[in-house]
Amino acid sequence: MTTAFDPLDLAGTPLANRIALAPMTRSRAGEGGAPGELTAEYYAQRASAGLLITEGIQPSAGGQGYPSTPGLHSAAQIAGWRNVTDAVHARGGRIFAQVMHTGRIGHPVLLPDGLVPVGASAVAAAGQVFTHEGPKDFVTPRELTDAEIRATIADFVTAARNAVDAGFDGVELHGANGYLIHQFLAPNSNLRTDAWGGSVEGRIRFALETVRAVAAEIGAARTAIRLSPGNGYNDIDEPAPEATYSALVQAVEPLGLAYLHLVEGAAGDRELTEALRKQFNGTLVLNPASEGPTGPEALALIEEGVADIVSYGVLFLANPDLPERLRAGGPFNTPDAATFYGGDHRGYTDYPVLGA
Repeated sequence: MTTAFDPLDLAGTPLANRIALAPMTRSRAGEGGAPGELTAEYYAQRASAGLLITEGIQPSAGGQGYPSTPGLHSAAQIAGWRNVTDAVHARGGRIFAQVMHTGRIGHPVLLPDGLVPVGASAVAAAGQVFTHEGPKDFVTPRELTDAEIRATIADFVTAARNAVDAGFDGVELHGANGYLIHQFLAPNSNLRTDAWGGSVEGRIRFALETVRAVAAEIGAARTAIRLSPGNGYNDIDEPAPEATYSALVQAVEPLGLAYLHLVEGAAGDRELTEALRKQFNGTLVLNPASEGPTGPEALALIEEGVADIVSYGVLFLANPDLPERLRAGGPFNTPDAATFYGGDHRGYTDYPVLGA
């Protein structure tokens, strides 16, 4: 029987176990969106994971949606991430960069040079975003033109190349949680009637062409995508996601991607998870539905064959030695929600390990 503590060959990248650090925004990038020494320490502390997946990294200045998030589009950012990957590799870890364009999720005060949020269509998301000036309502995004869509795909490709140059083992494209790729997939945020919308084939086109372009640049074995079918986060409405995601997974399957990362929003998503797993012959990473933070019980999903890797978010945030704690059955540190976003080392690199 396969367990979470068995090694795994991830499309040629050897993983020590099947436990992953899920991508989590921490809003601690330095000036200019470059990660600093604290970020290198944060990820290195968690290098005992089979796979580390970083927080969302914007591929361009216009892709930023939150304060103090990092990028992969400048020399300083690439150098900062090189320090991170070196620190992780020195401890035997493997790390993928999650590239995330937030699209309509953001606000003009977070963007430079008069830029405004963009989206698949000019449809504002309900809700607010936190900024340095306090919470602000989401604005109506500017609909991307065909030329701008192609330029945005090129930004993802450049960021992926920069990630490899920075020493990352691969790249995960963020197509989940209501950000730009997801905005093209969802019928309530994509009202287009051109080739980038209007049908299942149109709505999956941006995701598919981005995956293909990145895989062509850095290799499919270093390319992955994260999806959250039916997840309503950030005002997404996908009442019948099965056709959309089945078509997308069927289209990317022949590429030989490193993995497919699925996020379940509710217990009822398992049926679709299992259907998509049957369509995808590569490695499946699963962030499973749970009432609270994903816990030790999720390890059974690997034993049952539901997933190849389980990704942990909040529990890994608070327990830098999570694989060891999971093997021992605990105990587990309690996460401090007040320090999740922004700040200094407190709630970031000061959680104790077992025996400390």
